[in-house]
Amino acid sequence: MKKRLLRWFRRGLWLLLALVLGVQSWFFAHILWWRSADPGNTRFMRLALAELRLKKPDAKLAHTWVAYERISIHLKRAVIAAEDSHFLEHDGFDWDGIQYALEKNLARGRARAGGSTITQQLAKNLFLSPNRSYLRKTQEALITLMIEALWSKRRILEVYLNVAQWGESVFGAEAAARRYYGASAARLGPAASARLAVMLPSPRRYEHYFGPVQKARVQRVLLYMKDAHPP
Repeated sequence: MKKRLLRWFRRGLWLLLALVLGVQSWFFAHILWWRSADPGNTRFMRLALAELRLKKPDAKLAHTWVAYERISIHLKRAVIAAEDSHFLEHDGFDWDGIQYALEKNLARGRARAGGSTITQQLAKNLFLSPNRSYLRKTQEALITLMIEALWSKRRILEVYLNVAQWGESVFGAEAAARRYYGASAARLGPAASARLAVMLPSPRRYEHYFGPVQKARVQRVLLYMKDAHPP
């Protein structure tokens, strides 16, 4: 009886391992393909569209893919300054930023600061969900490693700027520029770019409310942008 249970236990472990490897291979294949091909949509887009269609069955997302060269240098600098100042230096994880976030959360007594890099945010947006769990963070870390291994920093920033959420139904820099400024992403100036960058942590909220705290952060981002160097 014990031998039979042990045999089934081993088989179960092998099946679990095969399942895990299969899932990781699926992620890897998509990341490899998207090194040159553009993602049609993301998990975050599909989740947002499903939620919108609960209220309005014919709802659509605002999203237009544009090449890296057609996105304002000011927006690239603003996003790096606001979201990931060490973007060009790290391999997917900003350990100083993570430590700072942990210390800040401990001081506040609750988890607010995240410390996620642009690559980590991209991994989550492409494949995962906003729900927080150790399993999701582990998977996010594995996808982050794959992206950093297969893509250039330029490609990472290009895809991120094209899939980032900037409102309840607004995704990507081009749609955001059209929605808030009536212009293309290529024509965004420093102030508009800094404001869009500040929206990223909570785009659905800041789409409707952009208060004094957020406006003050725009001014800080404008100061930091001169030291941000996009790939």
